[in-house]
Amino acid sequence: GILHVGEETALLLAKQITNHKSQITNPKDVRKAIQNFSMEELQEIEDVGPKVAESIYNWFHDKKNIELLEKLENVEVRIVAGQMSKVKGQMLSGKTFVFTGGLSAMSRDEAKDKVRALGGDVSSSVSKNTDYVVAGEEAGSKLAEAEKLGVRILSEAEFLKMLR
Repeated sequence: GILHVGEETALLLAKQITNHKSQITNPKDVRKAIQNFSMEELQEIEDVGPKVAESIYNWFHDKKNIELLEKLENVEVRIVAGQMSKVKGQMLSGKTFVFTGGLSAMSRDEAKDKVRALGGDVSSSVSKNTDYVVAGEEAGSKLAEAEKLGVRILSEAEFLKMLR
């Protein structure tokens, strides 16, 4: 529910929290760690610019949201910032993937999870920092953008082969 923060940004924020100088020993520490980030520190997170940083900062400093988080903590709902990308190794470390179109062998969420489990990152938009665009059926504007920028395009079959 944070303006401008989607799945990828939330995961990058969680990753940054686990790497932050704060020691997280209980769930309240996660909230406090986020609240201790300055606007500048938030902007150091990949793909977080001034508007997104401001949204995150304001959300975690809004009295109503703090009260909501405290209520959730009181009924034992926890914010978890877990270790990222440590499951199967790091063979995709430093590589950024974008998915476009439909996949037949797995859902997009499953494909994203596989990339992250192998140390890679997933973005929702194509940029010069994108390493691969995985183009499924009926790929759209992301495919065109990848072609324009010269980003390597993988078919679903090529992507699956890469995962092996």
